[in-house]
Amino acid sequence: MIGQHRLILEPREVPLGGVRGMNVLRALPHRNLPTIGAWCFLDRFGPADTKMRVEPHPHIGLQTVTWPLVGEIRHRDSLGSDADLRRGQLNLMTAGNGISHSEYSIGDDPVPLDALQLWVVLPESARHGSPGFERHTELPALTLPADEGAAAEATVVLGDFAGVRSPATVHTPIVGAEIVLSPGSRVRLPLRADWEHALMLVEGDAVVAEHPLDRNGLLYLGDSRESVEVSSGEGALLFLLGGEPFEADIVMWWNFAGRSHDEIVGAREAWEAASDRFGVVAGHDVRIPAPPLPPVRLMPRSRKI
Repeated sequence: MIGQHRLILEPREVPLGGVRGMNVLRALPHRNLPTIGAWCFLDRFGPADTKMRVEPHPHIGLQTVTWPLVGEIRHRDSLGSDADLRRGQLNLMTAGNGISHSEYSIGDDPVPLDALQLWVVLPESARHGSPGFERHTELPALTLPADEGAAAEATVVLGDFAGVRSPATVHTPIVGAEIVLSPGSRVRLPLRADWEHALMLVEGDAVVAEHPLDRNGLLYLGDSRESVEVSSGEGALLFLLGGEPFEADIVMWWNFAGRSHDEIVGAREAWEAASDRFGVVAGHDVRIPAPPLPPVRLMPRSRKI
């Protein structure tokens, strides 16, 4: 067991190829914590008025979870998928052994855009499998009773939360849920004691386990908790993520999640050679080239807490 923690993972600003004029904040991976459950990556891009153009790029060994907050995003991939995504809907892409995709904002002019982009690392049983894409326009919701004020509303984006399951395909025990608190409310979120969890404050104000959160701050709670108390003065939008602690150390580089340096090198070479492994995204004349590898051997990321 990992034990109970209260660790704030401060987001850092990072450049993101293909997005112009956007504020991109990365909360995960953290230098001391590469995964929370099977979640291995969490970006927030926006809010901003922008023209988003993320050209085709590859993935292996993970699932991409796109959760829009404001605006619409067009997804195209090498399987032939072409889907527009808006608030309250989920795009879930499973890379398996290899896939490529693009993401554009809708229209030719800058538009308001804000979203969470998350990755889920795949276990050994699924990471070499065939790629896939799912679009879920209806996700299950539930009401959580309040100790004070109005009840909280939750949308189960991925996995299981409070006895409610998302229809999206998962390969490890996991939870991803959006929580909306009314002004002046205090609620207790049910958790699984054998899973680790974290909460991100997306908008508003919140105190979690007596810890005030800053906007975009991610509070890591560890495991061994059956619930956590959350309160808000002005109202809050939070995202809960967690799951069973992941089975293995992973090697993450660029858009790849593998287990060894050589595996990453092979994926990079396949992308640069335009091999059939990653296919072709229709409707594009350009794609994002792989950056150069660092001059050292890539090592697995190990947790330090």
